[in-house]
Amino acid sequence: MLTFSKMSQSTQESNFLGELDFCSECGAILPLPGSSDVVSCKICQFNIDVRTFDGIETFSRIVFNDRKKALKGYVDKKAEDSAGPLVDRNCSKCGHEGMTYATLQTRSADEGQTVFYSCPQCKFQETENS
Repeated sequence: MLTFSKMSQSTQESNFLGELDFCSECGAILPLPGSSDVVSCKICQFNIDVRTFDGIETFSRIVFNDRKKALKGYVDKKAEDSAGPLVDRNCSKCGHEGMTYATLQTRSADEGQTVFYSCPQCKFQETENS
C-alpha cells in the first residue's frame, strides 16, 4: 500500500492515507493522469502532482463470451441424449417428423423466450425467437 501526504501549502495531515487511486483529501476515486502537471479530484478539487504517479502501470482487458458457442454446447447436450419433449415439427434439413426442443430466456425479460429445436435423426439444429 502506498501512502502519501497532502501536497498543499498548509502543514495539515491528510484525511486519508491509501492507494494513489484515491484522493487523500476526500477518499474519492481519482481520474487517470492526463497531460497537465497535476491530477485534480473531481469531488473536492484537491491537486496531486502528476510525478507522484511515475512508474505506475494500469492494465485492462475486456473479455466477451461467445454466445453462439455457449448455446450450441447446451443444445448439443440435449440433442445427444434425445431426452426432452418432442414436438410435431418437420426437420427442414432431412424432413424427419418430430424434433426435440429446449427453451432459454436469451433476451430481456420483457421479450419472449428462444426455442432451440434439434432433429434426433440428423442432429440439425434451428432456433426460433417467440
